[in-house]
Amino acid sequence: MSELDIVIPVYEEGEHILPVLDALRRSVATPFRVLLCYDHEGDSTLPAVRGYRGVDITLVKNRGQGAHGAVMSGFAAGTAPAVLVMPADDTDNAPIIDRMVARWSAGCEIVVASRLMPGGRMEGCPWLKNLLVRIGNATLYRLARVPTRDATNGFRLFSRRLVELVVIESTAGFAYSIELLVKCHRLGWRIDEMPAVWFERRARPSRFRVLAWLPLYLRWLGYAFATTYLRRSAATVKLRVSAAPPQPVAVPAAQP
Repeated sequence: MSELDIVIPVYEEGEHILPVLDALRRSVATPFRVLLCYDHEGDSTLPAVRGYRGVDITLVKNRGQGAHGAVMSGFAAGTAPAVLVMPADDTDNAPIIDRMVARWSAGCEIVVASRLMPGGRMEGCPWLKNLLVRIGNATLYRLARVPTRDATNGFRLFSRRLVELVVIESTAGFAYSIELLVKCHRLGWRIDEMPAVWFERRARPSRFRVLAWLPLYLRWLGYAFATTYLRRSAATVKLRVSAAPPQPVAVPAAQP
């Protein structure tokens, strides 16, 4: 049984997904399974991964909409005690995954891949996105006292118990990742971070929508401040009710 589920939302990645799978195969020693979460049956990612050897891959149909629905579908289809979400174009950070799992094994509920701590870096980012990312993260870390310098990076490991316990109220984008972070902080559970690198996606347009998702992020910024300064009870974190998970579809093995 896999110790780690790696959830990757995909959208028309085609063969661009193969270097990501290659990096995972080469670098990750932890027993893992990749859940590729796609929107529609004609997605070019699907034929590209059929027959791929060396990585346990499961295809998961997005039961919602967009990136948020893809990740939620991946969460629901997973079974491993730890789950990591990563972008479909990240070929650089696979070598830190085993160390992230080690931090989880030591008792952390969230392990953040941080671009903004010593040793991490972020390159090629458009100026507006770069400014918003840095201001938002500095506010959460220095003023709201959330224990990570990179609250907005989507590359993140969560414990299965956190994902299954906490009701995710966000409905779009990657706001769920900040939501789980600040709710974990309110619960008083352990959060850690380690340095990571990030390069702006050049081959194809990014699906990250800063201005459209900013109001969703501001909601959880306020939640973080309330946790730190108003001393809100952990009992105010909504707990999840059971729900039927989407049915995963196994990738057929290549014919010899």
